Amino acid sequence: MRIVFMGTPEFAVPSLRLLLEQKYEVVAVVSQPDRPKGRKKTPTPPPVKEAALSLGLPVLQPERMRSPEAVAAIAELAPDLIVTAAYGQILPKGVLDLPRLGCINVHGSLLPKYRGGAPIQRSIINGEDKTGVTIMYMAEGLDTGDMISAVEVAIEDHDTSGTLFEKLSAAGAELLGNTLPSILAGTAVAVPQNNEEATYAPNLTRDDERIDWGKSARAIYNQVRGLSPMAGAFTYLGGEVFKVWACSPVANKDKVGAAPGTIIHADNLGITVQTGQGQLLLTEIQPAGKRAMAAAEWLKGARLEAGSRFDEGGAV
Repeated sequence: MRIVFMGTPEFAVPSLRLLLEQKYEVVAVVSQPDRPKGRKKTPTPPPVKEAALSLGLPVLQPERMRSPEAVAAIAELAPDLIVTAAYGQILPKGVLDLPRLGCINVHGSLLPKYRGGAPIQRSIINGEDKTGVTIMYMAEGLDTGDMISAVEVAIEDHDTSGTLFEKLSAAGAELLGNTLPSILAGTAVAVPQNNEEATYAPNLTRDDERIDWGKSARAIYNQVRGLSPMAGAFTYLGGEVFKVWACSPVANKDKVGAAPGTIIHADNLGITVQTGQGQLLLTEIQPAGKRAMAAAEWLKGARLEAGSRFDEGGAV
């Protein structure tokens, strides 16, 4: 059986490695093109490409999977099955119709909830206490295909997107290994999704990253966790971007008269900020032009007075 594997970020690497460990024939790997990274904008290969090359597998990186050239390249590989995991592009019908066993996707949510490109981040941002991985047959819509198998994964209160990515990545690879035999044998049971229960997790935007201090401490805490360690949540201090990488809600009551965003006090524990409901202790931050650091470390040399406010003078 000839398998073409499609994936891009680190999330997909365990699934690729599992296919080889279980002696499946992966004839090629398809990944997104190298993208510029860092201050020097150096073209950097995605993790799946790096893993594939280290394993001696050929790699294709079409800019647009919908292009006739990309479809033709996949057709030449004559796949019996296409396996995708966080590839990053919707496959056209011309590709979906190629394999005799279909195309399956390892998706990081319990479908039909959180269809889309950012299910892991948004499950944390929205305060969910569980998520999971679903393996489904791919269809032309956005994560609308029939479901084959699923596994549930708890979201712990300390989880960030980074730790949850690791959990779901491992769970997805294990689920893939357990699911493939039934697909190959033709005994897999495909269950249609209930579209009435569907929710969506679109890719994150800059607006998703900006902290609204009028929200509750818990909501902001979830936002910070959901954006770490990738983009990071941000606010403004003195008109400059001020990132928050880690924080925790404070148990004490609201301070009467303090507007959301007001700095209540700053000490060796961090920076305590008033929110729309409760207070938040910022423990890891990144001021403009500086590296990420413990808030207590930054406070040793910073002048930050109680009563100052985040977001004042910040760009819209």
